[in-house]
Amino acid sequence: MANVLITGANRGIGLELVRQYLASGDRVFAFCRSPAGAAALNDVAATADGRVVVLPMDVADGASISAGAKALAGMPIDILINNAGVMGGETQTLAAIDFDAWANALNIMTIGPFRVTQAFLPNLKAASGAKVMTVTSQMGASTWPMGGSYAYTSAKAGVNRVMRTLAIDLKGEGIAVAMIHPGWVKTDMGGQNADLTVQESAAGIRRVIADLDLATTGSFLKWNGQTHPW
Repeated sequence: MANVLITGANRGIGLELVRQYLASGDRVFAFCRSPAGAAALNDVAATADGRVVVLPMDVADGASISAGAKALAGMPIDILINNAGVMGGETQTLAAIDFDAWANALNIMTIGPFRVTQAFLPNLKAASGAKVMTVTSQMGASTWPMGGSYAYTSAKAGVNRVMRTLAIDLKGEGIAVAMIHPGWVKTDMGGQNADLTVQESAAGIRRVIADLDLATTGSFLKWNGQTHPW
């Protein structure tokens, strides 16, 4: 039984990852900003025989991350999934952009995953062969052929570089780090015209994590296991 930590676990891909890891026999520490309002996640936890623990954490807030790490002090973490994310504001064009929302997107999706990984590093070191996977996007690759979405694309590009650096720094600790494009998924963010269901995306992410090791640390991967062009 692996101990799995998931941020942004109250909806979408994060919630489905909770369900699938629970079904596979693992223990899940499911973090979200407001557990009291996470009805679907709480419903899963209620029937999980203690193997889903719902905890509060705002990845944009250093004190909240520290409190989350304190709650799991001494607990080995085999898999850490940085999943929490936002769109970065309704308007992200050259003509009009919400700079506060842009800064918030960078805080949540670029700095946040670093802070979370740093805070839970003692837990990762306490496990054997721990893995860190950050859910990113093809829109953060330099090969993305479309304009606009400045906040979202820059935040995802930034976290890709951060995670590649972490992969270098943590390889000596035996901790593998990678980034994954989950596909275009039918979620609140992806919309109902997307290609994949959350079940398909989450299953793919789990397979990629299972195959991740120190030989492939630092990789930018797709949900189907293919390497994503950087």
